[in-house]
Amino acid sequence: MDKTFFIPNEESTLKLGESLARVCRENAVIYLYGDLGAGKTTFVRGFLKGLGFAGHVKSPTYTLVESYLFENFSVCHFDFYRIQHPDELQFIGIQDYFSENNIALIEWPEKGEGWLPKADLSCYIVPKNEGREFLFKSFSERGEILCKNFSEN
Repeated sequence: MDKTFFIPNEESTLKLGESLARVCRENAVIYLYGDLGAGKTTFVRGFLKGLGFAGHVKSPTYTLVESYLFENFSVCHFDFYRIQHPDELQFIGIQDYFSENNIALIEWPEKGEGWLPKADLSCYIVPKNEGREFLFKSFSERGEILCKNFSEN
């Protein structure tokens, strides 16, 4: 299943992330594709806000991963932009981040090929006119449910 949204600004990107978070309350792997500055981290900020996180959300460009703990699960935000070779991920214990009680949001997933689990949902962010087009594609039953159940509002 595919779902596309035209998002005109940063505030709308945050709201779209919040909307997905409202239907994503259990483990999922979500890949985020887009050029530098496309809005991937902004989308993650909105996602975390939608789960009730009120703290500062920073890009894990240098740390590779930022984890956020909630009552019954955690969210791991990965950014593999600086990864030169996928084998580097073994040094951060990448396998330990994927469990039943974890939502993984992964920026630049193509740089982790071979080490990452299959995506439930992928988000492709492409500049369009004065905003961005967000295209979501599902790759599992879980991804189908997420894609079907969330909207812009």
